Amino acid sequence: MTSTYAGTISGQDQFDLHPALDSQLLRDVIHPSRSLWTPRELRDLTSFVASELTTGLLRILDYSTERRWWARLGLTEGVELWLLSWLPGQGTEPHDHGGSAGSFTVLKGALQEDYRYPAGPIRSAVRGTGDALGFGSGRAHQVTNPFEAPAATVHAYSPPLVPTREYASLLDIPEEIPPLPAQRLPLSELRQLADQEGP
Repeated sequence: MTSTYAGTISGQDQFDLHPALDSQLLRDVIHPSRSLWTPRELRDLTSFVASELTTGLLRILDYSTERRWWARLGLTEGVELWLLSWLPGQGTEPHDHGGSAGSFTVLKGALQEDYRYPAGPIRSAVRGTGDALGFGSGRAHQVTNPFEAPAATVHAYSPPLVPTREYASLLDIPEEIPPLPAQRLPLSELRQLADQEGP
């Protein structure tokens, strides 16, 4: 879990961007005035970043054998944007996103996603390079790399920095996933939280 995040801030202190990706292109799509993003908007964001900023992402991408690696790419009061890497055998525990909507796009490689909506069946899908999906708050999943090649993904969540809840199994998801308290915090407070958390 090595974070290479270091922000640069606009003149009006509205967002942070990873210095390797701080470009007008990303500034135009991060929409600092948008307080909440829909799953579709998040999917469009991660898909755009993965496809249009590929060279910059591959420059900062790293892998860690100790645990999954990540770097924060952007942060506003409404959204957080991440780059994650997955070596073969690495993955998450079953978890929800505490009431945040989310998205991820596969930058390279492939991942296995097992997911479930409350009271629904567990479903599985292989997400390959270029695949993008957005999801609402009422969804839990487990993401793993059971394949032989490393993988990398771009993720986004809104509202930002809401803690995840882990489960022993996807079968343990409650009938309803209650949202955790989420406030629209000023960027200065989100920065302090960002230093303590990963995706």
